[in-house]
Amino acid sequence: MDYLSREQIMNELQQSFQPYLNKYGIEDIGIFEEEGQDDRYYLGYTTRKEGKTHHIHLPFQKNNDGGLAPIDSKWTVESDNPLEKDLKEFEDLDHVFREIY
Repeated sequence: MDYLSREQIMNELQQSFQPYLNKYGIEDIGIFEEEGQDDRYYLGYTTRKEGKTHHIHLPFQKNNDGGLAPIDSKWTVESDNPLEKDLKEFEDLDHVFREIY
């Protein structure tokens, strides 16, 4: 398994989100990161549009040196609204944004 640094992955995420701002009319987009249980780590985006905030992320495995390797290439979407269920198994970000916006 190839491990990348957190910074490398974050740079890739930052470089790729600009087209989505215009295409889907997203008001704000930033980097999402969360330490999970055991060796899990989640990286992706936090987006806001029309007062709705979503956390869109991929799961990573973290090694002892802090390197990260993707576990799965399917995106998960969590809403700030506790009444909304998490949405899972999105193949790419276009599918995510078409579903939530």
